[in-house]
Amino acid sequence: MNQYLAITSRGLENLLAQELEQLGAQSIKVVHAGVRFKAEKAEAYRCCLWTRLASRIILVLSEFDVRDDMDLYLGATAVNWMEQFSHTTRFVVDFNGTNREIRNSQYGAMKVKDAIVDRFTKADLPRPNIDRERPDLRVHMRLSGEKGVLGLDMAGSGLHQRGYRSEAGKAPLRETHAAALVLKSGWTVDKPLLDPMCGSGTLLIEAAMIAAGIAPGLKRKRWGFESFKDFDKEAWMEIHAEATVKARRGPATVTTKFFGIEKDQRVLSIARDNAGRAGVKDLIDFQHGDATQLVCPEGFSEGVILCNPPYGERLGTTPELISLYTLFGNRLKLAFAGCTAAIYSSSNELLSCLRMRADKQFKLRNGALDCVLKTYLITAGGVKHVEGEAEGRLEETEVAPDFANRLKKNIGKLGKWAKKEGLDCFRLYDADLPNYNAAIDQYQDYIVIQEYAAPKTVPEEMARRRLMDIMRATIQVTGVDSSKVVLKVRERQKGKSQYQKLSSAERHMVVNEYGVDLKVNLFDYLDTGLFLDHRITRRMLGEMSAGKDFLNLFAYTGSATCHAAVGGAKSTTTVDMSNTYLRWAQENMELNGQIGRQHQFIQADCLQWLQQVDETFDLIFIDPPTFSNSKRMTQSFDIQRDHIMLMENLKRMLRPNGQIVFSNNKRLFKMDFEKLEELGLQAKNISDKTLPLDFGRNKHIHNCWIVTHKEG
Repeated sequence: MNQYLAITSRGLENLLAQELEQLGAQSIKVVHAGVRFKAEKAEAYRCCLWTRLASRIILVLSEFDVRDDMDLYLGATAVNWMEQFSHTTRFVVDFNGTNREIRNSQYGAMKVKDAIVDRFTKADLPRPNIDRERPDLRVHMRLSGEKGVLGLDMAGSGLHQRGYRSEAGKAPLRETHAAALVLKSGWTVDKPLLDPMCGSGTLLIEAAMIAAGIAPGLKRKRWGFESFKDFDKEAWMEIHAEATVKARRGPATVTTKFFGIEKDQRVLSIARDNAGRAGVKDLIDFQHGDATQLVCPEGFSEGVILCNPPYGERLGTTPELISLYTLFGNRLKLAFAGCTAAIYSSSNELLSCLRMRADKQFKLRNGALDCVLKTYLITAGGVKHVEGEAEGRLEETEVAPDFANRLKKNIGKLGKWAKKEGLDCFRLYDADLPNYNAAIDQYQDYIVIQEYAAPKTVPEEMARRRLMDIMRATIQVTGVDSSKVVLKVRERQKGKSQYQKLSSAERHMVVNEYGVDLKVNLFDYLDTGLFLDHRITRRMLGEMSAGKDFLNLFAYTGSATCHAAVGGAKSTTTVDMSNTYLRWAQENMELNGQIGRQHQFIQADCLQWLQQVDETFDLIFIDPPTFSNSKRMTQSFDIQRDHIMLMENLKRMLRPNGQIVFSNNKRLFKMDFEKLEELGLQAKNISDKTLPLDFGRNKHIHNCWIVTHKEG
């Protein structure tokens, strides 16, 4: 008997051990991400052909300590490679793992390769060739700490490669992984199986192959063990022939019904082609459809629903996924009472949106992700139907009721106010409740949720759960389509880091604010291009600007300039350090028909520009950052420390009857009246008058002043 190592994903070891025992393996021992076993050659061939769970099966030739590269070389040299394969055999070395001395897998593979080649040349035999593209066999070296396992790959390539899948949908499951989910789902061959998000069909194809008794490795053209010197061709041909006969006869004996639903027609076509190559096309009923509108097929009583819904690696995709899981859970409870659902995901938060209690769960790894398969016994208990619905739908349980009730109250109050004011965009919720620390803005029929980073005292899992509740409740309360919900996670930041780019989707829309059209981008930046809390200040600037020369400093996307220009300003000058935002400002001006030489756009560090310019203006608007240490600035800036320095420069540029509108968002900012008076300036606090109704909770961070030359 030889010693073998079957490799699999973490979490599948015990399931694989059961499978190998059924295939005739002996002395089975579960190890990390694998199973050790002993078998005669014929049983080893059978394991390779029939395993649905192992990704590789390695014939173990040697095990030895590896403290450094010399140990590795000597351990590999000790194997009599000439007994294993011929010098005419093309091979490659796969090296997995590192330790303190061998830190690079490529270097480790090279040392093993050198040892093998040297063993042949020292025996006066020709040097065997290395072929990385199409090797006859693969040498496998696994290093874990100081323990090394060296052997030959029985298959020569991954056993998940069944040969039926030429193309897959997005994020396809490996066939071995899919088979494991089928086996752990609670499905048996006497039960119908439905995958409502079947993608390229892998789950259903693996299940149908089990039902039909089709060996998963039957379509493989080449096997690594065929290049072994002790290959028993006769035994292999007998095992392969037996499996071939079963595969021909098996599908005709299957009475189990398989159903696949897929929303993407192109991917659905791929699934049908894959099933055809696997020999199970006639067993699976593939249909175009939407999982959120799922209907129970005829004859599906007590069947199993198995699926791998999208779960996303980034939370930014979550609003649509929340809606998908919520609606899918509703359909299951409404149409599949008495059935079993097995749902696979990496997100417990998304699985909670199903609103079902799991009966069992099975944890495993999918690549780098920790995932879980949860099974649910679907019962009709607790399902409430909404009266008057022809097809019936579920009455949704309210999520995060405290937050939901506050949001409803705000919508009632602020929605009416915004409509009366003629506003396209306004704030619906502003961290009203301490446990739901987010800002929620409405832009026409879009919702933007900005979650502030939770305090360090709040566990990450709890913070994520609260964010999920915010999104779920917002979708539920507002009724907005989930594709129009935008999520942004905002940390407490300083300076212009708030403007950092998030993506390059370049999706813009135009909103109207007191008769002024402004372009916003809800997706690509933390901020949208429009600070909603300055809305009244901008309207005031428009009313003050008629016939005046207007200057906008730290202008961002120039929304204040637009109000001034529409209000009749004789000229406008817009200054910002970012070319991107200056172009945006020009586009905003063009939207309002404000084009001409009287409108200047200057790319500059405002602090430096203020010290150098010799122009004067009637009306100056300045909304500097609270703090900035941008690399493009020559010095740091702090609004509390440096506001008098700003005023000193602004005074020089302000005409005798001119006005400075000075705004900032520093909490509890204090104007230095004494030094301001020394400059010959005076200031009037208009913060209360310029604070919009929807930002009433932010009184301490809204500062707005009118600064003028001192009278007399």
